[in-house]
Amino acid sequence: MESWKVETEDGGHLEGHSFLTPAELDPTTAGPPGVVLVHGTLVTDALYRPFARKLSVLLGRPVHCYNRRGRAGSSTQPDDYSAETEVSDLAAVMNKTGSTDVVAHSYGGFVALQAARTLPIGRLVTYDAAVSLSGNLNHRWRPELEDAVTAGQLNHAWAHLVQGLGTAGPLSYLPLGALRMLSILSARTNLGTEMRELLPTAVKEMRAVLDADAELDDFTSLTTPILMLSGGWSPAYFAETGRQLAAAVPSIDFRVVPGQLHEGPIRPGKGLAVRIARFINASDGQVRQLGRRR
Repeated sequence: MESWKVETEDGGHLEGHSFLTPAELDPTTAGPPGVVLVHGTLVTDALYRPFARKLSVLLGRPVHCYNRRGRAGSSTQPDDYSAETEVSDLAAVMNKTGSTDVVAHSYGGFVALQAARTLPIGRLVTYDAAVSLSGNLNHRWRPELEDAVTAGQLNHAWAHLVQGLGTAGPLSYLPLGALRMLSILSARTNLGTEMRELLPTAVKEMRAVLDADAELDDFTSLTTPILMLSGGWSPAYFAETGRQLAAAVPSIDFRVVPGQLHEGPIRPGKGLAVRIARFINASDGQVRQLGRRR
């Protein structure tokens, strides 16, 4: 894995990590174009590195993941943070890494679909893209989330986030009191602590999604080949959005991935990575094999 930083258009910076092919490791050889992986909310790119490594092996191409604003070694979210901030950042990463294609998860899928309207993305795959169409995600927003974050009541905030988005599987339907207790317990783990620290970024990211609420007509000019995936066990609103966009935009194909949760890209297994690699490489045939140790 190779680490790097890139300067953003507004003078900030992003921290990234790359998984390279043998050709990329040889400075005398021009390697194939890269793929950028855009992560979701309440996490850093660290959770996606095993997935990025799998994709790189399957594709035979470099895969680059980066920490979006407000986490790890990247700059904080600016006061005027919006979808445009993320699109500009993705453009900077693509230019830095020489990438042509994008794979994106959840909020990252929202960012990537917004970017596809203006950036020259070759092929795009989203998984459970958090896109708001005609206000369909308005009821997912909980004002109590922002109030709790402002008051420093992070367990309360986490409970409202989980209930509102429904992305934690059956846990999402637990009462608020039970979810607060789960937040307290999870705070004893490194991942739980990290998620609590990232709650302020989730407030701005959810507002960015709602502020960018769109109609189907806003996407009909897209020509980038796009595969929108949704987990069979993911919240139904992700699949509904994918179906609507695929029905309205000829360049978009939508598929449900049976047996997958919302966390599909960060869970063990290679089936999802194989499916994505075949689309990115524009082939329905075989992709490279993953070694046993990967």
